[in-house]
Amino acid sequence: MNYIKLMLLVSIGLTLCCCNNDDDNNSQNPIDQLPPATQTGEQTFGCLLDDKPFLPSGVVNPTQCNYQLVNGEYYFFVTGRMEQDVSFELFSISISTNTLQIEEGETYQLLAEADGNATGIYGYNGDLFFTNTLQTGQMTITKLDPTNQIVSGTFFFDVIDQNGELRQIRDGRFDMQYTQ
Repeated sequence: MNYIKLMLLVSIGLTLCCCNNDDDNNSQNPIDQLPPATQTGEQTFGCLLDDKPFLPSGVVNPTQCNYQLVNGEYYFFVTGRMEQDVSFELFSISISTNTLQIEEGETYQLLAEADGNATGIYGYNGDLFFTNTLQTGQMTITKLDPTNQIVSGTFFFDVIDQNGELRQIRDGRFDMQYTQ
């Protein structure tokens, strides 16, 4: 009988030692909730919006990416859209270029929307707020594969929203197949 009790205690002890509160491997760290920074056209987009994960969802076509040559000029656009389930608020984070060809390995300042610039855009319920000369950011193109139409990159920027408050977009990354 003592042998059975001893084995039962050893089994319970081993079971308790092997338990992990993080069985689902779901980190509470917001940056760990973002998609990995891949470069294979995984159709991923994510960033931190005011230190909270922004992951496109809840809408038709939550991500979109275009890189087009129009009348001899290049235009790039990547966006993620997310609708809050409870409040039905619609948010979007976008980056665009206007008459600016992008290149792999290059970093672009996100400035005011104008020809020759790259721009960061924060959207809230249809209103758009743009980077400018005071609230700026950067986008780096980490991969540009015209053959397979893949573009990947990282970004961050600041904008002032409809209430005059600073919105901080950080640790952004995208890995998209683009349309021409």
